[in-house]
Amino acid sequence: MGHAERVREAIRSIPDFPQPGILFRDITPVTEDPAAFSAAIAGLGALLDGTTWDKLAAIESRGFIFGAPLARKVARPMVLLRKAGKLPGQTRSVSYDLEYGSATLEVHADSIAPGDRIIILDDLLATGGTAAAAASLVTQSGGQVAGFCFLVELDDLAGRDSLAGTAPVFSLVHF
Repeated sequence: MGHAERVREAIRSIPDFPQPGILFRDITPVTEDPAAFSAAIAGLGALLDGTTWDKLAAIESRGFIFGAPLARKVARPMVLLRKAGKLPGQTRSVSYDLEYGSATLEVHADSIAPGDRIIILDDLLATGGTAAAAASLVTQSGGQVAGFCFLVELDDLAGRDSLAGTAPVFSLVHF
């Protein structure tokens, strides 16, 4: 069984969460199963083979779960993209709209140097709004988006389309 199949098998589908009509893809079983978690990290790493990049920018909070072991595995720095007010140093920020409100992402001002090639990583690609905001934050910081990497992509929500032309999009599992 390949990495993607092992991860897909571990993901739990929960109907009507967080509201009626939504089929929630729960990744917590992946983190609770060492074999599935190992397959996730190996699979994400394999997706990036052949891509030139310098740093991994992981989006809070579930992006951290997969970003830290992946960054360690490939021996590259991991930059934290956090919710507003969580980073102690000087920051850069970008605000963006969500389907239920708005949010702000921040990065330490010195985490991304001009010219750094950045992979943006998160657990799930839905509509692409958070990933697009992360890309804006990377470019505002002087970096280049070398790619987007996701554990899961919800194909019906067309998040990939909102990122089209920005950088390659890599997803391990598709629903």
